Amino acid sequence: MTDSNQRQDMPKPVFPTAPVTYPMYNEAAIHNEQAWQTMNVHDPGIFRDDDGTYYVYSTDVQTKAKLTPGVMVRKSNDLIAWEWVGRALPGIPEHAKEETGATNLWAPDVFKHGDTYRMYYSASSFGTNGSLIGLMTAKSPEGPWEDSGVAMRTKSGDPGPNAIDAQIAVDAMGKQWLLYGSFFDGIYITRLNPETGLPAEPGFGKRIAARDKATREGAIEGPYIMYHEGFRQYYLFVSYDSLFRNYNVRVGRSDFIDGPYVDYNGRRLDDIHYMPQSDVGTKLMGGYAFSEGEGWVMPGHNSVLHEGDDWYMVHHARGQSNPHWPYLHVRRIVWTSDGWPVVSPERYAGEKEQPIPSELMAGEWEMIVHLPDADTAVEAKKVRLETDGAINGTELSSGHWQLEEQSATLSLRWQDENGEQRMAEARVLAAWDWEREVQTLVFTGLDDRGIAVWGKRT
Repeated sequence: MTDSNQRQDMPKPVFPTAPVTYPMYNEAAIHNEQAWQTMNVHDPGIFRDDDGTYYVYSTDVQTKAKLTPGVMVRKSNDLIAWEWVGRALPGIPEHAKEETGATNLWAPDVFKHGDTYRMYYSASSFGTNGSLIGLMTAKSPEGPWEDSGVAMRTKSGDPGPNAIDAQIAVDAMGKQWLLYGSFFDGIYITRLNPETGLPAEPGFGKRIAARDKATREGAIEGPYIMYHEGFRQYYLFVSYDSLFRNYNVRVGRSDFIDGPYVDYNGRRLDDIHYMPQSDVGTKLMGGYAFSEGEGWVMPGHNSVLHEGDDWYMVHHARGQSNPHWPYLHVRRIVWTSDGWPVVSPERYAGEKEQPIPSELMAGEWEMIVHLPDADTAVEAKKVRLETDGAINGTELSSGHWQLEEQSATLSLRWQDENGEQRMAEARVLAAWDWEREVQTLVFTGLDDRGIAVWGKRT
């Protein structure tokens, strides 16, 4: 706690105002693309143009309607309200269709080199590694786009990776790398020729993450790498498990862009022998449900936006009551003192990191613990933070909390349901409660096992 003289000078935290909201499961918008906004978004790739406009490029999906391929494009000025732009392409490039049998385009990523925009798209058929990553170029983020070759291809049934889910990662020296892979032989990285946007050398590159293929736990895809200059670490985000059942986001970090990447507990993300495989990779989020409002399931295939001191995760998630409908989610990323990213329990509504007075913390909360092996949506449990620093509740009992107000860092100590002593470091945010449509406080952090813990004041 800070002393009273400091606290008298502390400004009240600024909470987000009510953001624009869009109806869920909107049957009236099925054939009205202009009303899609955050609806029908899958595998979103975020891109910020030089004028401050945010673009999301995403996999071709259409709920309850005949699919129209071509890479969906949306834009925003604030990461909250989104506008339908259209499709980047008039359909699937003919050579990609002939080679892969693709019926839609997947997981696009856009990168700007000089004055040229490069869009990497994936063409494939579900369940096969007969795939390619194509390259399109344009002079505007809204096109028109021209075919500029194939960045990577893999043949069905061949050993090795699957050429989908591309991202262009940049290392601390400014060198460009092609990151890709899904299921099969894991996640690969190879250097790019910056002038062509194509690989600098033949071959698949280097494998940096994988899972045991002999089990259903072998699913890993949607890779995304970002460098944090302050911690001098590269962070590899990936999605684990079934796209239709228990998708979730994991992270590992490394001193080098091409690995090795390790999780909070020092386990390598390319270790296919450690069991259970669900314990490899620091899990940032999976399906969850607070006591009020819509729950969210199968969150994943994220991209990351970095602007100055601000970081955001952009991903898709499906409504719990009808998981056939995928939606765009943007969440603020904050960092633990030892250099791990954690994500907000609530979608972004304009909140910022700021000091939080301790007196705002006491009261009723709901808490979610994202256990690594959770296969279904985790349901929130009630806890109470007392004014004297005690914790009571079904999830946290015989515990204590303390807030460092200036950094909004929350320390938690408690005894879990198995009688084991736990502690966690979390960051507190003044956020918007999308479920109850009110301002609230949330916290997000990792416990001493590297397990993500979320809280929301109710």
